[in-house]
Amino acid sequence: MIPEEDLGPAWLRDYGTTDFGQIEADIQAMEQFAAKLAANVKDSYAPHLESVSASMGTPLEPVHVSFAELASFLTAHREAQDVTHQNVYNYANGTQGFASAAADISKKYAGSDAFSHAKVSDVDKAFDKYGVPETTIAEGDL
Repeated sequence: MIPEEDLGPAWLRDYGTTDFGQIEADIQAMEQFAAKLAANVKDSYAPHLESVSASMGTPLEPVHVSFAELASFLTAHREAQDVTHQNVYNYANGTQGFASAAADISKKYAGSDAFSHAKVSDVDKAFDKYGVPETTIAEGDL
């Protein structure tokens, strides 16, 4: 028998379990969230994407090699620009993939009754179809 103090908080003891032993997904809430997020990207993010991308790609003047600290900074700056540009691009595409996956799952379960829920594995498969990384969801970034 495990002592009470070693069991952890009472409110977490049944985390991850249901009648079927799996976490269930609230498909309608996920689809609504994804649709709102996709609309926000389309209306508020996408119109600025080109100008943000262009400003991040502004080339800086080369420096003389004798100024090693500045050359090192510019190398790190270019790497940061590249990563930032990838993040800007992937945010829009990832959001669309998330919305599409949520819509697919919702369609699959549209005719089911209130006690039929998608399993996490169904959600993972839908995200895999659109290339949405599993870690994005697992880390709670949503």
